[in-house]
Amino acid sequence: MAFWVLLPLLAIGYAVYHYYFKGLDYFKKHGIRHVTPWPVLGNLGPFYLRQTPMTEHLKKVYDMSPNAKYVGFFDAMNPVVVIRDPELIKSIAVKNFEIFPEHRSFIDEVNDPMLGKNLFSLRGDKWREFRHLLSPAFTSGKMKTMFKLISNCAANFADFLSKMPTDKNVVELKETFTRYTNDVIMICSFGISVDSMRNPKNDFYVYGTEATTFTVITTIKFYLCRSMPFLCKILGIKVIRSQVGKFFTEIVRNTMYIRDVKNIVRPDMLQLMMNSRGKRDPGKELTIQDMSSHAFLFFFGGFDATSTLMCFVAYEITVNPDVQAKLRAEVDEVMEATDGTLTYEAVNGMQYLDAVVNEALRMYPSAIILDRVCQKEFELPPALPGDKPHVLKKGSTVWFPAHAIARDPKNFEDPDRFRPERFLGDEKKTINQYAYLPFGIGPRMCIGNRFALLETKVMLVHLLARCELKRCEKTLYPMRFSKKRFNIFADGGFWIKIQPRSDALNVVSPNAVNDSAE
Repeated sequence: MAFWVLLPLLAIGYAVYHYYFKGLDYFKKHGIRHVTPWPVLGNLGPFYLRQTPMTEHLKKVYDMSPNAKYVGFFDAMNPVVVIRDPELIKSIAVKNFEIFPEHRSFIDEVNDPMLGKNLFSLRGDKWREFRHLLSPAFTSGKMKTMFKLISNCAANFADFLSKMPTDKNVVELKETFTRYTNDVIMICSFGISVDSMRNPKNDFYVYGTEATTFTVITTIKFYLCRSMPFLCKILGIKVIRSQVGKFFTEIVRNTMYIRDVKNIVRPDMLQLMMNSRGKRDPGKELTIQDMSSHAFLFFFGGFDATSTLMCFVAYEITVNPDVQAKLRAEVDEVMEATDGTLTYEAVNGMQYLDAVVNEALRMYPSAIILDRVCQKEFELPPALPGDKPHVLKKGSTVWFPAHAIARDPKNFEDPDRFRPERFLGDEKKTINQYAYLPFGIGPRMCIGNRFALLETKVMLVHLLARCELKRCEKTLYPMRFSKKRFNIFADGGFWIKIQPRSDALNVVSPNAVNDSAE
C-alpha cells in the first residue's frame, strides 16, 4: 500500500523538478555567460519582488560581459538569449526576419481576446494581413489630415495649463499628459470629443488608467500569463479586466453604427477595418472583437507609452534649462513665421525639436526590451573569441535590450548625458541605427511611431509657446527609475512647476476640441 501512495508523490515531485529546476542549467551547459537564476522566477525575481527596477536589473546583466555578442537570461523558466551586438541584432531582425518573424505570445486569444488578437500578438499570415491592412492609417498623408485635430487638442491642453492658479501649478506630468493623449486618441480614432483636463473623471480616462496601471494584482497576472499560460487558460485569468474590454468593445460598436448611419468617413485605423467588410474571404471577415482588439492596442500605446515619452522629454528640458531655452527659441521662430497658427510642415521642419525628442527616446525607450522567437534552427556566432557558436532551436527567444544598448558608451559617447546635438548635422549620420531602437526594428517596428512623434511634438510646441517648465521641490533629480513597473518610469512620478510665459508671443486660440474631420 505504501508503494502506491509513494508512487504518485514521486511522480509529482519529478514533474515539479522537471518544470522548475531541470532547465536552469541551460546556459551553463552551453557555455554562455549568465546570472544564476532563481527557481520559478528565473532572473526576474528582483523585479517581481520590487527590489530593483527592471531597467537597472537588465543593464547589470548586459554589463556583466562587456565584449560578448550575447549573454543569457531567464524570463521565469524560459531561457532567453540577450543580444548585445547591434550587427547581430540587424542580422536577426532584418536580414533573417523570416526566421524571427514574431514576438513571444503568452496571451491566449480565446481566453483574453482584447490582448491576444491585436497586431502585436498576431502571428504568421494573420499578422501580415493585418499589418498590410492597417499600415495606410499611419502614412504621412494621414498624419497631415489628422494634424488639425491634434493641434486643437494640444492648444486647448496648453491653454488650460497656462491659466492654472499659482497654488495649483505644480503638476504630476504622467497624469497630466495621459489626459492629453486620451483626448487625442478619442478624437482622432473615434471622433469623440473629450476634454480630460476639465472633465477628469470621464470613462475613457478612468478605464485607460486602469488598463495601463501595473498594480500588484496585475504583476501576478502578468507572471502567471508569461510562465503558466495553461493555468491562466484553465482558470480564465485575464491581464485586462473583462469590464474594461467590454467598455472598449462597445465604443467600437457604437462608433461603427454612427458612421454607417450618418455615412461618416474618417482617415483612421477603424475606418480601414470597416472598409474591409465584404471584401475578405469567407471565415476571414473581421469581427467586432477583432476590431476592438486592434483599436485597444492603439489606445493602450498612445495612452501610456506616448504620454511617458512626453514626461521624459518635459523632464529633461526642465532639468536642462539651456536645452529649454534653445527649444523655446525655435518654437517662437516657428510661431512667428506661421502668425501663431501652427502647421504640419512647420512642426516637421523643427530640427532641434526633433533632436530633443530623439534624444529622450534614446535615453528612455518606451520598451526597454524587444523580443523575437526563432522559427527554425539558427546558428549564432561565438559570443566571445574562443567560444563555440550557439544554435538556437525552434521556439527559442532572443531579446534586444533597447535601453541598455543605448546606454552603452561603445554605441553613444557619454550615454547618460542628455545631449540633443548628437541627433543634429554630421553627428547624426554617425549613429548606428541598430543601437537606437525606440520603436523597434525591421518589419515588426511599431506601426504608430509617426502618430506618437507628431502628437508629442505638437504638444511641446503649444506648451512651450505659452509656458515655462521649472523645477520644484518634488522634481526628481537625478533620475531614479521605478521598481513597480516593467517598463521605464520615474520613481514617484514626474513633478514640475508650470508657469505662464511673460514674454509669450500671440498664439491663435484653439478651435473647439470637437472641431473634427467629420
